[in-house]
Amino acid sequence: MLTQGDDYPLHQTPEPIAYAGGDRNFYDRYFFNGYSDDGSLFFAAAMGLYPQLDIIDASFCLLVDGVQHNLRVSRRLGSERLDLQVGPIRIEIAKPLEQLRVIVGGEDSPITADLLFAARHAPIEEPRFTRRNGSRLFMDYTRMTQSGAWSGTISCEGQSWTLTPDAHLGTRDRSWGIRPVGAPDSQPPPMGNLPQFYWLWAPLNFPGHATFFHTNDDGAGEPWNRRAVIDAFGNGVAEYDRPSHVLRYTPGTRRIEALSVELAADTRLEIEPTGIDFHMSGLGYTHPKWGHGMDHGGSETAYDRIEPGDANPHQQLYFHIQAFSRATLMIGEQQHTGHGVLEQLLIGPHAPSGFTGLLDGAP
Repeated sequence: MLTQGDDYPLHQTPEPIAYAGGDRNFYDRYFFNGYSDDGSLFFAAAMGLYPQLDIIDASFCLLVDGVQHNLRVSRRLGSERLDLQVGPIRIEIAKPLEQLRVIVGGEDSPITADLLFAARHAPIEEPRFTRRNGSRLFMDYTRMTQSGAWSGTISCEGQSWTLTPDAHLGTRDRSWGIRPVGAPDSQPPPMGNLPQFYWLWAPLNFPGHATFFHTNDDGAGEPWNRRAVIDAFGNGVAEYDRPSHVLRYTPGTRRIEALSVELAADTRLEIEPTGIDFHMSGLGYTHPKWGHGMDHGGSETAYDRIEPGDANPHQQLYFHIQAFSRATLMIGEQQHTGHGVLEQLLIGPHAPSGFTGLLDGAP
């Protein structure tokens, strides 16, 4: 089972690159987002490889004028992990860890794009995510995250946009390891509890800084993976392993109105969503048909739109979002203003928030 990858000095085991351990849920994934400085243009892209399932899928989404356009594609992987094209979507690694291209076009694609992501700093390695449901491994993966600037063009429905690095920033990540992919487990673990997953992720861009904050909490509100990072370009990286935070929800919902993250005695992040919400189901998250690693046969392409007012936050397609947000970073007497996203996936109980059911809202 030799593939192109075997000609590169990347082997970690005595086996060919095509073999990715023994867990069916092994995955290898790219994610990108980008936005104008006022949030009027927001886009995201993703590509996932699932070697044990022999599937590769990808998506490109554009949110503009309140409408989210979702392009999704899937094909057989054929064990070849260096062929990063699925239908009209292609990723090119122009300069590893520094520059990547996202290209969408051909095959009568409703969206076209030719975009270059240029890193603003070295990638940040997040703590390893390891979580079990009882005795069964639920997830075990590593992710690196990096902020950057975008240049290039996007076209959709007769409109075109030119992106420039001074006005269009964003974030990309790379993750790989084990998490649920493909068809659901036919015999899930007998936990006897409601599903629970509390996830906040806030990568933010400032003129001279990039900041990152995330937390995974259990139902009692205890973090099992939480960290914050400030990268002051050219002036070092500060890491905070147990930052505290306070947030406010829109009453009756699980949507966050404001988030304050205390990093140190003199360092704080203030994050305020603007009401521009990108729905992660466009990239396959929580999607009943286009979930990551689902089998669509040899090749399939799909396109749909999410119209303004259609997104009910209590429905499966819409409760996972990235909210375009304004942000303020305070370090001592210095105050920096920027913007980015606050990702929210809040399912099941979370005692500090007053959540006791699957999707009940805040008091």
